[in-house]
Amino acid sequence: MKANGRGRMMRAVVLAMALAGGQVAAAELDAFKSLPGKLDIAGGTAHIPVMKEAAKRVMQTNREIQISVAGGGSGVGVQKVGEGLCDIGNTGRALSDAEVAKYGLKSFAFALDGVAVVVNPKNAVGALTSAQVRDIFAGKLTNWKDVGGRDAAIHLYTRDEASGTREVFWEILLKKGAIAESANVTASNGAMKSAVAGDVDGIGYDSIGFIDDSVKAPTLDGVAPTQDNARSGKYPVVRKLYMNTKGAPQGLTAAFIDYVRGADGEKITQAAGYLPIK
Repeated sequence: MKANGRGRMMRAVVLAMALAGGQVAAAELDAFKSLPGKLDIAGGTAHIPVMKEAAKRVMQTNREIQISVAGGGSGVGVQKVGEGLCDIGNTGRALSDAEVAKYGLKSFAFALDGVAVVVNPKNAVGALTSAQVRDIFAGKLTNWKDVGGRDAAIHLYTRDEASGTREVFWEILLKKGAIAESANVTASNGAMKSAVAGDVDGIGYDSIGFIDDSVKAPTLDGVAPTQDNARSGKYPVVRKLYMNTKGAPQGLTAAFIDYVRGADGEKITQAAGYLPIK
């Protein structure tokens, strides 16, 4: 009887916690019930899973709200929000002083994310050093056998210069070194994952939040590129994800930013594979 009593008590506690969590989420969404309008979001592609899920929940709460989410990269996010072409411009990097001065932008960080080298799952290479990665992307190492793989040419994939993912990877891991001109350019984190997943000899880099079974992330200098290692500082290629606005956000824009950075938004961020910034 005592054991059954303890079991009932535990179930009651779990149910109470679940109900409390649901009440918090409902309370946060209540802010949108009196805020009909349109919200346009563009920029960094790492943000898209979080933005789309948050937008879906908001629009389900109030059918008079329309939210569009587009990519384009961090540079596009800065340009569009700065020129008034969208309400929130997402970046996977901090804004430069010049961007802030030119457009009068405000930044709101909501997540921490790592950027990792990715290869095809069929590639036998499971570990790389920083020096090897720099030499591969510079075009100095051109065959997988040079790093313990099979005798086959390395196929490079990179992002365009508007990408925040590229900027962080280039600055922190490549030490601002050269990227070979022969590298294939992909348009987004999703496109990068698809390209490497479809190329047995491909190598690129991606947001850790995008990594799944379709690609493999080798260890870097003996450290697995996981979000836990990014959080602890063991894994070094880390950046914050930002929402940016032109001036202080107001109305629907402010409410959406608060929602993404709130308790419900933290759960959405975690489910997308990122680390919420408290």
